[in-house]
Amino acid sequence: MDEMATTYISKDELDELKEAFPKVEPESDRKLMLDGDRNKDGKISFDEFVYIFQEVKSSDIAKTFRKAINRKEGICALGRTSELSSKGTQHSYSLWKMIPIAPVIPMNPNTDNLFKAVGDGIVLCKMINLSVPDTIEKRIINKKKLTPSIIQENLNLALNSASATGCHVVNIGSEDLWAGKPHLVWGLLWQIIKIGLFTDIELSRNEALAALLRDGETLEELMKLSPEEHLLRWVYFHLENSGCADIKDSKAYFHLLNQIAPKGQKEGESQIDINMSGFNETDDLKRAESMLQQPDKLGCRQFVTLADVVGGNPKLNLAFVANLFNKYLALNKPENKDIDWTLLEETCEERTFCNWMNSLSVNPPVNHLYADLQDALQLMRRYTLIVLEDLGEGQKANDGIIVNWVNRTLSEAGKSTSIQSFKDKMISFSLAVVDLINAIQPGCINYDLVKSSNLTEDDKHNNAKYAVSMARIIGARVYALPEDLVEVKPKMVMTVFACLMGRGMKRV
Repeated sequence: MDEMATTYISKDELDELKEAFPKVEPESDRKLMLDGDRNKDGKISFDEFVYIFQEVKSSDIAKTFRKAINRKEGICALGRTSELSSKGTQHSYSLWKMIPIAPVIPMNPNTDNLFKAVGDGIVLCKMINLSVPDTIEKRIINKKKLTPSIIQENLNLALNSASATGCHVVNIGSEDLWAGKPHLVWGLLWQIIKIGLFTDIELSRNEALAALLRDGETLEELMKLSPEEHLLRWVYFHLENSGCADIKDSKAYFHLLNQIAPKGQKEGESQIDINMSGFNETDDLKRAESMLQQPDKLGCRQFVTLADVVGGNPKLNLAFVANLFNKYLALNKPENKDIDWTLLEETCEERTFCNWMNSLSVNPPVNHLYADLQDALQLMRRYTLIVLEDLGEGQKANDGIIVNWVNRTLSEAGKSTSIQSFKDKMISFSLAVVDLINAIQPGCINYDLVKSSNLTEDDKHNNAKYAVSMARIIGARVYALPEDLVEVKPKMVMTVFACLMGRGMKRV
């Protein structure tokens, strides 16, 4: 490996590469991995396989989902007709060449490898973490000895974690993912991709969007726009600045790219010139082909092909524009304007409530908790209690009943932990939660991963991440965040124990 890239690879990553290497299909994936064939013998050796991974990792792809798709050939967009669709519905989907997730399996765009690859839940868990970092505790993703029960745990973890980020998974079961049903797999993957791409397309995360305010428009009114509406407003903003008011096929993209390309005016910024010579090409395909050479210069030619641009594939064009937004916003936060920036503050609880409502497929989707949605916490609490009432054959549930059930279950399992209430400061250690999970599904907890004494803040957070992920892996639909346990937020803590009670009662 004397000519290999020098990017550091951890032991865990090397183990994953060794596990993944036998799964590479040399013939069907040879073209996809051509760049990695260092000695040009038409085969990929393990050293060359590691080299490809190092090249990908060296570009910091793993930091966020948007960076994970920031390679020229990283995504191939295809359209297929699912055999499972009686109406012949077209299901567009994306295939990844080499994202540093385990197992690392290059996928041939001419096969259905992607749908098979998600069957063990590992790729889905990794994608969710790339989309919304730290959603899943990495230590509990099962990567070896993939028995049917282990695969079921991975898929439970993936589905419940996807739901916690706002994905609608009500009509998707683990058996559907295991079977690799194209239309359901693609539907879930698209939601995960969309959430990752749209993370920063909202005012609470990106104050520069306030530059899109129109005359007479208030910040509250701008906040009510959906990410898609913000994105469209952003496109029109740059088109208007270019003197173009019409958004039509590749011509609009020419103007947009020319507006957002770096002009070299900032310190350390290189100028990137957009070649507009193809703008007046009358042939739609040739004009689109010329246009697509321009985002190449920006490192943003992902998601769309010529056919997608000319044919107007809505999802893939949306993803293409969102990727441009995330890399080259070209907006500045307004200064010296009478704007109450405190309106943009969003708590973790507010985001959790939004994700919960969106996972229930509310229409239209909830982007912010406005004044008319301030009762979301009561709604979430009521929803949880109704679920418990249904399981308890009509018996009304309240805080006392839940606390008593928790303590009784812990005691009957021989656990020493207990809780006094949902305000109990000891909950910040997450030990009672971990013990309860183990009581519900004996043997599922690896106590070597749980710190039980002399806990630092990092220890508490790690315990909480483990507890939340393990709750999801045993089938509890937990929406709360690890921070809710560490900070002992009573109302959110209640939902954690209530969801576990629901899972425990189902077992009985």
